[in-house]
Amino acid sequence: MTAPRPGDDGRLPHTDGIPYGGDYNPEQWPEEVWDEDHRLFARAGIDTLTVGVFSWSLIQPAEDTYDFTVLDRVLDRAAAEGRRVCLATGTAALPPWLAKRHPEVNRTDFEGRRHRYGQRHNFCPSSPAYRRPATALAGRLAERHAGHPALLAWHVNNEYGGACYCDLCAEAFRTWLRERHGTLDALNDAWWTTFWSHRYTDWDQVEPPSALTEHWRGPDHTAFQGLTLDYHRFTTDALLGCFLAEKEAIRAHDPDTPVTTNFMGMFRPLDYHRWAPHLDFASWDSYPPLDAPPTAPALAHDLTRGLKGGAPFWLMEQTPSTTACRDVNPLRRPGELRLATLQAVAHGADAALYFQMRASRGACEKYHGAVIGHAGRADTRVFREVAELGEELRTLGGATLGARTPARTALLFDWDSWWALETSDGPSRLVRYQDTVHAYYRAAREAGADVDVVPVTADLTPYAVVLAPVLHMVKDDLPARLEAVAARGGTVLATFLSGRVDEHGRAFPTDVPGPLAPLTGIRIDEWDARREEVVNPVRLGGLTADARLVFELVQPRGAEPVGTYGADFYAGTPAVTRHRVGEGEAWYVATALDRPGVDHVVRRVLARHDLVGPYAGHRTVETATRVAPDGTRLLFLLNHASEPVRLTAHATATDLLTGEHVERDGPLTLGPLGVTVLRLQ
Repeated sequence: MTAPRPGDDGRLPHTDGIPYGGDYNPEQWPEEVWDEDHRLFARAGIDTLTVGVFSWSLIQPAEDTYDFTVLDRVLDRAAAEGRRVCLATGTAALPPWLAKRHPEVNRTDFEGRRHRYGQRHNFCPSSPAYRRPATALAGRLAERHAGHPALLAWHVNNEYGGACYCDLCAEAFRTWLRERHGTLDALNDAWWTTFWSHRYTDWDQVEPPSALTEHWRGPDHTAFQGLTLDYHRFTTDALLGCFLAEKEAIRAHDPDTPVTTNFMGMFRPLDYHRWAPHLDFASWDSYPPLDAPPTAPALAHDLTRGLKGGAPFWLMEQTPSTTACRDVNPLRRPGELRLATLQAVAHGADAALYFQMRASRGACEKYHGAVIGHAGRADTRVFREVAELGEELRTLGGATLGARTPARTALLFDWDSWWALETSDGPSRLVRYQDTVHAYYRAAREAGADVDVVPVTADLTPYAVVLAPVLHMVKDDLPARLEAVAARGGTVLATFLSGRVDEHGRAFPTDVPGPLAPLTGIRIDEWDARREEVVNPVRLGGLTADARLVFELVQPRGAEPVGTYGADFYAGTPAVTRHRVGEGEAWYVATALDRPGVDHVVRRVLARHDLVGPYAGHRTVETATRVAPDGTRLLFLLNHASEPVRLTAHATATDLLTGEHVERDGPLTLGPLGVTVLRLQ
């Protein structure tokens, strides 16, 4: 599989405004309910429906029988009502007859148990008995519905995920390994199999890393990280192969309609960067815990935007009110839905869709939020908020479509580093990749910087600042490209546990931080790890920050100390360093600083390039910029507080949601959970 190409921005469905709607399952209801649905859709401004996501058993009730009657009526009705459809292939959950006739399509779990029929995400990606009918179904759908007036986009499968450990996957894994490594000698070297007498002498000796082989206490406790890394990569590629087979079947009948599948943001099991070149446009389902900070969904939005070279994406799902999958499912407060939706638009969403349009009467999602509840009422608070937001999006029109984010700050996000870090023994299992990445992202966003979240293969020349937190694995020419950023005057920031392993998860036979040592100008011989309650104060100029978890002992080799440890036998030694490289700088943070500490370091880095925004003093105010294809600059101001915020306008502008004129240096008020979209003049 290929890595994403710089500027690989694909193509989005053509619309005149932001598509608004979501998952619709009319097959769950008698047709007289459909009339009421479409009446309510019109009242709410719903113009786009995602249909057929879990329709396989309806469309194909037996191996040799297809019945498109219901789906035909759904699409025809949508077209008659002037609505567009994102048509799913329905292959995300097996029909019962397929699992019964071909038991090998059912997954084998991490503990080695072959599952019986049930749930969803329940298919083995290596099973020909799954791929054949799934691909055939996608082809038949495309043959029948290509050119349908309602068709806007293709939605392949749904929320791909989950690994299988069956014999079919074991054999497919061995084939994948032959293609990747070529020889057993290369494989043995990559996995360091002389450890524990694991040297393989035949490909058939290789087993998937499961609870029965190399793991204990769960998937994150592995004896051989190279093996586990490769199985993560194999699983990513196996599921991608299923997607590509369906896309190819669609393309045989429909060469033009854009094709996507819905991702899940920072989803650990799959490397979305390996998928990105194969999507026509990126989309994702946003379900952050309602107590998550606003930078959590923002990070996932920016990650999704970065999959296609900065091109806009679709928000394919979000809840209008509450989820149902958690132990406790809080309700969105008044105004939170509007704020979350316009935040997605601010970060690059060119569609705003929900799950679900009408609540299901039965099964595990019957209490999941919906635009239309079980009673079908239009006078509920949730429906009113959805309708009011639909009117605002119509007012916004096509102003944001195709608009891009002019970020000068990049944050490197790397699934390989995530996997390698969290499957390694030591230095600390308390260090979580996602938490550390979010800490540095949040600091940059709260300082007012727009941020592109990009893969390690991305072109870094557009950026003045590159943040590389916990870049545990370093591959290919990345060190040289980071050095080039600094040499031309930019700033690179790396953190603890960076530069530790190569692409196979093997420690570099050099001083830590390995290939990043020349850039950072430091050497690390030792590191200390303690439980979370152990705090070491770090002095950063006039600030004292708390540091936890990991404390690397830094010896400067050209770098200058910026912050020093205040306790233990390494008190007074560097905890934060800065190294001058060419016209620029490289910073290294050798420990897990608390939020004030991370904020302090990141703002110093951004300030060097005049990237601290004018509203950085207002912690609850989020800013984001998009530039339309005609060059128009759009500034989004979002207030995440439940109290109003009074600001001073920093440019003359027009509020696109109200039509009001805003004078430079004039007053600007954001209401509680308020949003303003300014067209700058």
